[in-house]
Amino acid sequence: MVTRNLKMEKTLMHRQMLIDTASALVADDKGLLAIDESITTCNKRFVALAIPQTEAARHDYRELIVTTSGLAESISGLILYDETIRQSSDDGTPFVKLIVEAGIIPGIKVDIGAKGMAGHPQEKITEGLDGLRERMAEYVQMGARFAKWRAVLTVADNLPSRGCIEANAHALARYAALCQEAGLVPIVEPEVIMAGEHSLDRCREVTEEVLHTVFNQLYRQGILLEGMILKPNMLLPGLACPQQAKLDDVADATVNCLLRAVPAAVPGIMFLSGGQAAGLASARLNAMNVRYKSQLPWALSFSFGRAIQQPALAAWLGKKDQVIAAQNILYHRAKCNRDARKGQFTDEDEKHCE
Repeated sequence: MVTRNLKMEKTLMHRQMLIDTASALVADDKGLLAIDESITTCNKRFVALAIPQTEAARHDYRELIVTTSGLAESISGLILYDETIRQSSDDGTPFVKLIVEAGIIPGIKVDIGAKGMAGHPQEKITEGLDGLRERMAEYVQMGARFAKWRAVLTVADNLPSRGCIEANAHALARYAALCQEAGLVPIVEPEVIMAGEHSLDRCREVTEEVLHTVFNQLYRQGILLEGMILKPNMLLPGLACPQQAKLDDVADATVNCLLRAVPAAVPGIMFLSGGQAAGLASARLNAMNVRYKSQLPWALSFSFGRAIQQPALAAWLGKKDQVIAAQNILYHRAKCNRDARKGQFTDEDEKHCE
């Protein structure tokens, strides 16, 4: 009986730890900053700005981010890449320690990328489940408290297929189960990508089907919904669609879709930026919170990468004498998104980011 009680107490403590971390990630109108680009992706962004594609340059850029003064005012968590979580500052302090001392929660991307899906031309399946339990144990020892896994779904008249949706949803749920077993809050990211000619309504149709399937799989895998975060796409027409949507149309379509598909037990929905222009991503998040913030069961927040980073990266250009200027831009870009979460983002905010 004593052993059973101790086991039950340990389980309850484990569950409460997950709930507390998830709650902290969405608290105080803050959001996440994703700096989890793979080496290949990071190098591509460096190439476009004539920045050297070296480990040293990537290190310097990530150090610029994690040492930005005041970043914790707007950012609750940083999503790191495997290379980054192992790095230290020039004075030898591990990045994770700097992040924690700044008041930010460290997280880690654990998938190994979306690969072509066998039998499904034009579609992808995210890989990385093999050996994930062991990798997560190592990341926990390094100080990570949450993780991220991204699924990618392409939209066309006949895409995504049910096979692709179900396979990616199942992988997301298995990843989430391994996360919670390890004591990490899973960021579940099913991304319906913006590329294509599809309409806003087609995006809504696909996104709703994807989210219903994902949460069905999460339920089947016994996921503690209070101890996870959803990271979806906003509902948008394809980039090549001739009819682009107004801010309020995006807000209405996105929130109504989420209300139909996301359980109230989930503490927060933290949108990906998905290649949106920085100011536009902020404006769309702002419109949702202006119109719906007081009516929703979950927080609407942000988990942006390029939409926060890109203006700072363009200012830095790999030059030491531009570090402070880039950090100031990063700080203000993050603040814009905290203001958007409050429903207080303005044109004046945007001017300070330019």
